[in-house]
Amino acid sequence: MTISNIRSCLLALCAAGVCTLASAKLPAPSPEAAAKAAEAAAKTAWAGKVDNYKLCLSQDKVAAHYRKATPSAKPAAAVAACADPGPFAYTPPAPKPAEAAASPAATGTAPGTPAPAAAAAPASKS
Repeated sequence: MTISNIRSCLLALCAAGVCTLASAKLPAPSPEAAAKAAEAAAKTAWAGKVDNYKLCLSQDKVAAHYRKATPSAKPAAAVAACADPGPFAYTPPAPKPAEAAASPAATGTAPGTPAPAAAAAPASKS
């Protein structure tokens, strides 16, 4: 083998290693990180609504100026008014109840079997 063949083989091995590392699965984010990501997504969506509102206002302004400057312009068609999104307000979702209490292991029963009744009726003696 020549040195150029060895170099190309090593380069291919390194590229395969990098691809393998890049495709490795990342761990699940912590609850704090997930909450922060949800808030960032909500803020980004709100910013998009604000941008659309500002665009709507500017389009209305340009259309009004055009109708004022052009006497032969058609009258405005009936369109919905621009909706102001208001200030940013984020309310985090309520935390999910603990699923461990509802799991079969917590109740002491095997999966697929019905849970025992909480209050069994006492047997009557006749």
